[in-house]
Amino acid sequence: MHAAEKSDAKPSPVSVNFFQPEKFMDVRDSMMGSDKGRDAILEELRRFITTRAEPLLPPGHTLSLTFLDVDLAGDYEFWRGPNMQDVRIVKDIYPPRFLFRFVIKDDAGKVLKEGERRLTDLGFMQRLTIDRQDPLRYEKDLLGDWLRSELRRKR
Repeated sequence: MHAAEKSDAKPSPVSVNFFQPEKFMDVRDSMMGSDKGRDAILEELRRFITTRAEPLLPPGHTLSLTFLDVDLAGDYEFWRGPNMQDVRIVKDIYPPRFLFRFVIKDDAGKVLKEGERRLTDLGFMQRLTIDRQDPLRYEKDLLGDWLRSELRRKR
């Protein structure tokens, strides 16, 4: 991307932040996890939310979302042995969970809606998912549902 292209780009009306991500319940890329892996996962969630939320917002409105905790679907089961330390085991007992605050403002900066949400999908494994290869498909389904319900335009 050239410098001229960057300056012509409109700033996104969607802001996604992660408050103290090092304290999140589970955003690991392996049994031990790494900052680089955690940051890559959170960046993927940020991109997903921004891409999905932008077309749902009325012109001039903004969404600011701050994650306070993230717990990805599945977990690493250390008792499976050293060959399985980098394999996330997905079972019903490990649902995706999110805790976040959000603010929706109109084009004049007036707060239209704000709050804190705890999202969990206990039936996440029964969903029909389009991209079964996406390691964050369960999280994206849950967040996508929330975005569609929270940002649904009144007609």
